[in-house]
Amino acid sequence: MPSVLPDGEPMPEDGALPASALLGSGERPLGFYLHVPYCATRCGYCDFNTYTATELRGSGGVLASRDNYATTLTDEVRLARKVLGDDPRPVRTVFVGGGTPTLLAASDLVAMLAAIRDEFGLADDAEITTEANPESVDPGYLATLREGGFNRISFGMQSARQHVLRVLDRTHTPGRPEACVAEARAAGFEHVNLDLIYGTPGESDDDWRASLEAAIGAGPDHVSAYALIVEEGTQLARRIRRGEVPMTDDDVHADRYLIAEEFLTGAGFDWYEVSNWATSSAGRCLHNELYWRGADWWGAGPGAHSHVGGVRWWNVKHPGAYAAALAQGRSPGAGRELLSGEDRRVERVLLELRLRDGCPLSLLRPAGLAAAGRAVSDGLLDPGPFAGGRAVLTLRGRLLADAVVRDLVD
Repeated sequence: MPSVLPDGEPMPEDGALPASALLGSGERPLGFYLHVPYCATRCGYCDFNTYTATELRGSGGVLASRDNYATTLTDEVRLARKVLGDDPRPVRTVFVGGGTPTLLAASDLVAMLAAIRDEFGLADDAEITTEANPESVDPGYLATLREGGFNRISFGMQSARQHVLRVLDRTHTPGRPEACVAEARAAGFEHVNLDLIYGTPGESDDDWRASLEAAIGAGPDHVSAYALIVEEGTQLARRIRRGEVPMTDDDVHADRYLIAEEFLTGAGFDWYEVSNWATSSAGRCLHNELYWRGADWWGAGPGAHSHVGGVRWWNVKHPGAYAAALAQGRSPGAGRELLSGEDRRVERVLLELRLRDGCPLSLLRPAGLAAAGRAVSDGLLDPGPFAGGRAVLTLRGRLLADAVVRDLVD
């Protein structure tokens, strides 16, 4: 595990990084993640660092308000410029996530992007993405985003079936995400993603097929499909514990994944990460690829995580505490880790094995290499790439990716 800096050593108030973190930075891409922690309601399955208006009332006052959030986050972007110094890299990707970023005015999201452009510059082919709730955007909102520089958008669809959405406490109307794809295309967005969730209690195979058909029919160039994970402390976990809905099932998840692969591949999508499919290399989410390949990114916002040159840190979680730190001229960082060479090797195996081109066998220790050989025999790794020095998951291996990774990191 990463070595946490000594107990009691405070995060530098100015957010300064060790000099080693910036060595060779010009050879690594730089991305920004902007976290918007606000939601209109809390979905029953969600354990992200998000807050409704009720949860924030009386716990930070105006500092926790979304009305001035863009200004507060811009202060952290300026802090990033100071910390990274004369770093010449233009920003390659920007991803606005949450929460529900589109609860902010479109002009606020554009202003946050403009701050990054002003402080760092954007690469000519920069990928600029925001997540969006289907019910919180309209054609005018999308047009403002596109005119302001956003060129990729990701809509939370989850399911096409009302009863499944109800279990997830999702508030949008079936059919609205598909309409959003058309509206985004009309606004000039070339790249559009739909997020789906499978394995929700009460969902049938036919429900899942209907969701896939609806998503594909909407015409996105990217689809993400994730198995539902029941996180402790969520409303869904409490409902399952009370027996109101059944627990999710790993075998059902596997069956649903195979259905997703069949439908998406048949519609011209190719997998490039275990849970992500795109119609072309241009349709892939470059920002997520920065994460998966261990590049540099600065996460701005409450609870956001960052990584630069082997140093990983995270911000305070509460929006009020976050805003207060920046208002006082301090870094909102809550703590950080210094990754050793072994930490980084393990992370590369964990993340790169999930990608279409896998990970190099040179990353594996002898025990892991022996396990990789057994995985080839068991049909979990593709023998062709293995002979060429790479560990690449087969379809069956994708179903058991977590188990394969555990064996290979030994």
